Amino acid sequence: MEALKLLTVDDLIEAEEERVELIDGEIVRRPMARSEHALAQSALGYEVQTFTRRGGPGGWWIMSEISVRYNEHQCPSHDLAGWRKERVPERPSGIMTLAPDWVCEILSPGHERKDMVHHLLLLQRAGVPHYWIVSAEDRTLIAYALDGDSYRLCYSVTYLPGETPSKARIPPFEAEEIDLAYLFGED
Repeated sequence: MEALKLLTVDDLIEAEEERVELIDGEIVRRPMARSEHALAQSALGYEVQTFTRRGGPGGWWIMSEISVRYNEHQCPSHDLAGWRKERVPERPSGIMTLAPDWVCEILSPGHERKDMVHHLLLLQRAGVPHYWIVSAEDRTLIAYALDGDSYRLCYSVTYLPGETPSKARIPPFEAEEIDLAYLFGED
């Protein structure tokens, strides 16, 4: 029986396909983004952009669709990820090799396990302080904060217009309110 060869970041860089990432030593195609996914990603990106501006409440680099090299066999592309400028003082370039301070994944139908299990465990091992999971279809946001070596739930909501508060302060961005109504498409 032939041993399974784990692919590396170098193999990922040489891949001719677009929208791929390296998960457990395997090059995996990213799911096709649906409208709900794209709208939630852009809305949340807009909501947290205030943290990137001078004079804003915090010094962050926040990027969408960014590849992060955690090790030779793990290089996922996160929907949104952020680094505190105190850790990354210069404008980033290329593939990030430093673990983020915050990651947010927007769930894609059929790929929930990757975000809810694989990424959660990978980010926990890498010491990423904050991990958010957003389900645009279910209007749910779950936020985890690293507590020692494991994540603890620090915020969870299923947004119901008229029943759920439309704004929330969610770590690590509790200095400003996140507009849940905007995030989940309620103008």
